[in-house]
Amino acid sequence: MSDLIGIDDITAAAERIAGHVLRTPTVPSPGLTAHLGAPVTLKLELLQRSGSFKPRGAFHKLLGLTPAERAVGVVAVSGGNHGLALADVAGSLGIAATVVMPESAPQRSIAACRASGATVRLTPDMPGAFSLLDELVAGGLTLVHPFDDPIVVAAQGTVGAEFAADAPDVTDVLVSIGGGGLISGVATAFHAHVPGVRVWGVETEGADAMTRALAAGTPAAITPTSIASTLSAPHVSQLTLDHVRVLVEDVIVVSDADAVRGTLTLAEEAKVWAEPAAGCLVPAAVQVLDRVGPDARLGLVICGGNVTTADVGGWVQRFSATPLPRRPAPAVR
Repeated sequence: MSDLIGIDDITAAAERIAGHVLRTPTVPSPGLTAHLGAPVTLKLELLQRSGSFKPRGAFHKLLGLTPAERAVGVVAVSGGNHGLALADVAGSLGIAATVVMPESAPQRSIAACRASGATVRLTPDMPGAFSLLDELVAGGLTLVHPFDDPIVVAAQGTVGAEFAADAPDVTDVLVSIGGGGLISGVATAFHAHVPGVRVWGVETEGADAMTRALAAGTPAAITPTSIASTLSAPHVSQLTLDHVRVLVEDVIVVSDADAVRGTLTLAEEAKVWAEPAAGCLVPAAVQVLDRVGPDARLGLVICGGNVTTADVGGWVQRFSATPLPRRPAPAVR
């Protein structure tokens, strides 16, 4: 079993990245509260620089590099938010960054990485991207892994530390899972600051690497098929699997169609423009409320907002999607 990070690791990360990242707002959502029939508080991490929580881990990693490592540069594989964050953070620190992407990566992500000063290397597919990554790391570049690194996980935990400080009365916190770095850090922070809180993971069908790892007892490779590309890690790590086993109540898997419906619900009810990676939390919240009862007070980590109107429009048409219906009020006994 991997060594789990602790609250001291998260506190140290917060001190290192202070002044480099935003302390994003934590706000009650009257619209979602009425829609779900239970108090809902949102941690708006989509307002972070580069549009997701990822710069926290990138800054913590890069600010800890040795002078020799800084001089050579860093590298990551990404089809989305991790690459955007690394390019942005490295550019702001004057460190050369290479982002390896499959040719299927969104053109806007490729362009944004290049605009931040990163070198983008394209490969025909994701296996080819990882092969090139291995070559570049062997050549001396420092790997910045999106989730299999306790330094990165500790920094993602600062999301949870801020959320717990701002909303200590929540009973149930929902966090999306890609590779598991965010939920590992958030769960660590909440359990330290709000004993008794339940933390729930949420995945989409076709991006359910954590659910499969829990079932198998070990990380297992998957071929992601979900539209939620920012959740589509090809596997989780032993590090994140161990955190979820110990600290997370359960992992809920929802369909792509419901994730899109959740995205529309966030837009209409919470006035928040988010990715399906965050939209999936809304249908999962209905399941949590059905399981824990009407006295729950929900906290949702809105992890990112890097999605275009064309993306959402295409998914709405594909799934004939409409916002999720209002949850029925519980029966009076």
